[in-house]
Amino acid sequence: MAEPVKRPSINPFSARGVTALTDRLGMRNGLSDRQFTAVSAVLGLALAAGAVFAAGPWDEGQRKAEQDWAAARSRTGGAHHEPAAPSGPAPAPSAPAVLAALGTGADDSAPDAPGAPEGEAAALRGLLEPLLRAPALGTRRTAVVIDTATGKRLYGLGADTPMTPASTVKIATTVAALTALGPDHRIPTTVRASADLRTVTLAGGGDPTLDRAALRSLAADTARALKDGGVRSVRLRYDSSGYSGPALHPIGPNENIAPVSALMTDEGRLDDTSSGPAPRSDDPARDAADAFGELLEEAGITTGDGAAPGRPAAKSRPVAKHLSVPLSALVERALTNSDNDIAEALARQTALATGQPADFKGGRRAVTAQLKKLGLPLKGVNIADGSGLDRHDKVTAALLAGLLARAADQDHPELRPVLTGLPVAGFSGTLSDRYTTKTGGTGLIRAKTGTLTGVNTLSGTVVGPRGRLLAFAFLASGTTAPSEAQSALDALATALAAGRR
Repeated sequence: MAEPVKRPSINPFSARGVTALTDRLGMRNGLSDRQFTAVSAVLGLALAAGAVFAAGPWDEGQRKAEQDWAAARSRTGGAHHEPAAPSGPAPAPSAPAVLAALGTGADDSAPDAPGAPEGEAAALRGLLEPLLRAPALGTRRTAVVIDTATGKRLYGLGADTPMTPASTVKIATTVAALTALGPDHRIPTTVRASADLRTVTLAGGGDPTLDRAALRSLAADTARALKDGGVRSVRLRYDSSGYSGPALHPIGPNENIAPVSALMTDEGRLDDTSSGPAPRSDDPARDAADAFGELLEEAGITTGDGAAPGRPAAKSRPVAKHLSVPLSALVERALTNSDNDIAEALARQTALATGQPADFKGGRRAVTAQLKKLGLPLKGVNIADGSGLDRHDKVTAALLAGLLARAADQDHPELRPVLTGLPVAGFSGTLSDRYTTKTGGTGLIRAKTGTLTGVNTLSGTVVGPRGRLLAFAFLASGTTAPSEAQSALDALATALAAGRR
């Protein structure tokens, strides 16, 4: 069973004030002043989101990346990420309120080294271990908690034991992509015309979120260039050779992921959904090319017998180009919605950026190499895919928590979208319905979920009762009741937020 995902809620809250809203939800009682401040900040963001929703635009119901706001006001790297300004890239707008008050960055020399004061370690053992013994967590469970301000491990149970991560492996995928490409990188889709303008080729660069509006813009620009050259009839070709190897994920045809292609529209979905399971195209590249051909016809350019596979001619020139949203936005969407198609695309983009073949094996090598650069523990780790659908994926709790600690480190602002993309408990993405207004962790926990048959995982961040940002990873296998296992994992994260069971 693959992890079910839902569209993030985009319903704005009433603008009666954050304090009034938290009181109305019954969330003030039992929270410390620091926790109340943290959850109020989340609700403040929700109020701001309501204003943005009213003004628009939205990306098919998916919120824009928080870092997109800053990127729109500074130069970006276009199709290939350029070096940042000397001062470094600005963090996402929401990040300073949560992170700046938590002290210095993580200790790079030993990001996962034990070293918590014995009293604090004992307190965490007393807090977590009874919850970790819950039968719902199956036959094996591991856990790590790290103080992101110091990089010290506060708690560990089987910290270095390789476990099947399910979708929490997306944390590793997105960290690797941001490390290799930077948050401003955009994926290009181009149209090239032969020297005589008689052959036009739609070439995919690997953007799974390319949509009909983008195709229409490409068709309009292409038609304009052809008409300027006196051409109104062309041979249409399409090129998806940017990716290599098998297109089908090892799990086979599946509503959770389309065949992986360098050219596709709307993730190969055959319905009007933008997240979660859906019927998928058997040939996303051909479908995208056919749609492009129809739009060319509407723009006054005939395409004869329609689209056929082929690469651009040697002396072809670009006549149209579309760039994806920045990588920061793709990362956030992949994590919030647990989007398998984007995750696999990010693994291949990492492979392309580092000279590896753009296939499952190349993605595995590329992602692993980027994690190694960060000095994180990789013993026993196997990154088999980008999405976590492959049961051959193996990671440790130490790695997942360490990755999140790195993302919170002030020396790695390029990784901040990993934190801002994590679903918020009770509010967004795959955590929208796992917490209620009466749950202690609502609004305080941001975490990536993971679900396969017999596997349940949760890894994220939480502001503890002392106002410190903690990174955690809880992995369980041999589970038999997914709902009960999820509740047990949520109880662990909630205990970290409350400081009590």
